[in-house]
Amino acid sequence: MKALLISAAVLTSALLVAQAQRNPTKVVFWHSMAGADKTVDAFASEFNASQNQYTVDAQEVGSYTQSATKLVAALRANTAPTIYQAEIGFFPKLAEDGVLADLAGFEKNLEPAVEKDFFPAVWNYGIYEGKRFGLPWNSSTPVLFYNASLLKSRGLRPPNTWAEFATLTKTLTNRTGKGFIAVADSWQFEQMVLTRGGNVVQPNGQANFNSKEVLEAAQFLQDLVKQGAAIPRSLGEAQFAILDFVRTKAHMAIASIANWPDILPYSVAFELGAAPMPIVNKRIVPFGGAQLVVLKDASPEERAGAWAFWQFLMKPENLVRWTKAGYYVPVRRSVLPLLNDWYKENPYRKVAFEQFDEAIPRPRTPQYAAQKVILEEALERILKGGTDVKAALDEAQRRALAVR
Repeated sequence: MKALLISAAVLTSALLVAQAQRNPTKVVFWHSMAGADKTVDAFASEFNASQNQYTVDAQEVGSYTQSATKLVAALRANTAPTIYQAEIGFFPKLAEDGVLADLAGFEKNLEPAVEKDFFPAVWNYGIYEGKRFGLPWNSSTPVLFYNASLLKSRGLRPPNTWAEFATLTKTLTNRTGKGFIAVADSWQFEQMVLTRGGNVVQPNGQANFNSKEVLEAAQFLQDLVKQGAAIPRSLGEAQFAILDFVRTKAHMAIASIANWPDILPYSVAFELGAAPMPIVNKRIVPFGGAQLVVLKDASPEERAGAWAFWQFLMKPENLVRWTKAGYYVPVRRSVLPLLNDWYKENPYRKVAFEQFDEAIPRPRTPQYAAQKVILEEALERILKGGTDVKAALDEAQRRALAVR
């Protein structure tokens, strides 16, 4: 009888294993990597082939803004994915709203040497109010893209300070092209405020949109537009801004280092240069990118699958491929030596990493996801509509304080 029970138990175990192999846990992954979607698909396929417990279904769901709207709707309809690529400005709101899974149980099993291999800024960003809700994957900093051929032909260098930038912008402006593309983007604008010693958000989390430093930065940009040295663009006109740059209608532009691949498909008739962000008082940049999060309603098996997939993405060889595909800053120190030849081939590629030591997180208050939209609307009115800077920012401040 005992032997029969043992045999039955063995048979049941074997059947369960066989069933698990036939029906791996599906892990749906929503991401915003349209420019690198083939690489993401390849990672998912390779991970799926490497084991039989989980199947990752990678789905590109639009820009960060579009994906955020889609996620909010999915949460209401109980159709949210397992893994979501949360832009770091949106991440605090998701954590505050209580819709993310705490990953501390998985984190404690991570080898200490691996944890120490991550750059602290990106690793610590995933912690919100003492809990691990986010995991690093893609990180970036804003850089100054410029027409290196034009500057070299005229014996000019990229600017180190914003004062030098203003002078260069006017010098490069002629009847066929402007010196700069001024985009109403909160991320780029944050750097201009930070380097002046200010911040768009106060230490207590309250919006700070009409502070001295914010007013100065906005006035600086508006002056360049009014002087005819800059093309104003809204954030929704990002594609037009790229065309302005590659068609030499403007000779400098600020964007994420991850926008480099967006330029590559075009036939660019000049050498593309990239320089660190200009400064006023100190070298400082807000890092961007996203954190991978797991939604709270995911089953234990789905959470385990998400963790396993993230570990696969974090393999040094996969991070090398990821950096080459998206030009992101490597999130692990051990990856850098593996990229030496690639950086040596084109030193401009390393600019974002070289200023990463001066990178700080974007505002981590839950309200900032909505407040930054208000700031961008004000910047658009200032740059494209010529609205009085103080009036526009005072109104933005009032609206931002009403956000809850």
